[in-house]
Amino acid sequence: MNASLNLGRLGEEIASKYLLNLGYEILDQNWVFEKAEIDIIALFDNKIVFVEVKSRRSQAFGLPDSFVDENKIMNLSRAADHYLYLVDFNGEVRFDIISILFNENQSYTLNHIDDAFWPE
Repeated sequence: MNASLNLGRLGEEIASKYLLNLGYEILDQNWVFEKAEIDIIALFDNKIVFVEVKSRRSQAFGLPDSFVDENKIMNLSRAADHYLYLVDFNGEVRFDIISILFNENQSYTLNHIDDAFWPE
């Protein structure tokens, strides 16, 4: 497994534990539809929350959350719509981003952005 995939999986594990500690119920992880993978799908406050996790070792090219571009949002939206259809959910939804920036000593900074974007 390559280093960036390992870093991504570690970030998703940290994000899942973080959400569980806040009282979220994890419904699914690494859910794939067409070209999109939703990292975490959770239930919180009667809402389904689709969470994109971005992990980086450096902010040389920007903060991790800045890598969620319009194309990524479009793919996530399509996948989320399909997930909602499959589970027959008609309630409120939210799209969050959790960015994790790892330091040299393997400690990290986590930033949770609630309602980070809304697809058009």
